Amino acid sequence: MKLEKIITLGNEPVRLPLLAMIRSLRSVGCDLPVWVIPYDDRTFDLPAGCKWWKNDEICDFIEKEGGRPVMRKYQCMIEANYQFVDSDIVFLRNPAEVLQPCEGWVASCCHWHNPGHTYTEHSLPLIKARSTTWQRLIFNTGQFACDRALYDIDSFKRTATHPDYCPTILDDPYHEQPGINLLVHLSGVPISNLTLPPANMESTWAGDYHDADYERFWQVEARKPYLMHWAGEKMSPERPISELFFQYLTEDEQQQFLESQHEGSPSTARRLKQKIRAAWHALKDS
Repeated sequence: MKLEKIITLGNEPVRLPLLAMIRSLRSVGCDLPVWVIPYDDRTFDLPAGCKWWKNDEICDFIEKEGGRPVMRKYQCMIEANYQFVDSDIVFLRNPAEVLQPCEGWVASCCHWHNPGHTYTEHSLPLIKARSTTWQRLIFNTGQFACDRALYDIDSFKRTATHPDYCPTILDDPYHEQPGINLLVHLSGVPISNLTLPPANMESTWAGDYHDADYERFWQVEARKPYLMHWAGEKMSPERPISELFFQYLTEDEQQQFLESQHEGSPSTARRLKQKIRAAWHALKDS
């Protein structure tokens, strides 16, 4: 796979995590353009090398059909040679180098041992029909890459509105994850996961790292995660793994981020400021 771009989804409320993700991408030597799908109209000025990317036909279709804004991720289905990441991710290695030998649809999550939230009651029979070991083929939709367009706009619309698929792709009241899993399975694209053989990459989920010595799992460079994802996990300075995120924010940005996550009394804000300052100085001294 020859990556041509990084795609993400964002708006003003996730500006700081999004900036940290982009800074981490540049720090590992990746200068690919970053396309940001607008979650809504709350956009902001992006760094150099980044642009807002909205396919009006797909977004208007999703809105007309009653889909959720996060389903704008479906735009990725018509693109090729990209890495998609949510804003709560930092890169640890250059994705262009890691993914170069890969083909098809590439995941790097551990949802294979926790497949919940990747399907609906409507889509699970369809996914099971593909393989008796279907769990190895499902994935988290906060991070994925693909070397080919799986649909054009017309075929996407036909698939999304098909009576057997619409309840999962457009009508799911919670999120886009079952919809993207189903769209990928229906396309027939080969699916691989870097945390499974032969790559056997260590977990890319921050929730799997609980103590300060998390790098002990990464002694073999080829098995080191190339990104870290906080899906469902708070980016808290009390969690050692979160230093990977906070190092890409200034001290003021750290304070803004944590105050936005913990709105409360002035005393709460003061305690957070003290924690942030201590964490910031620890990072500078390390």
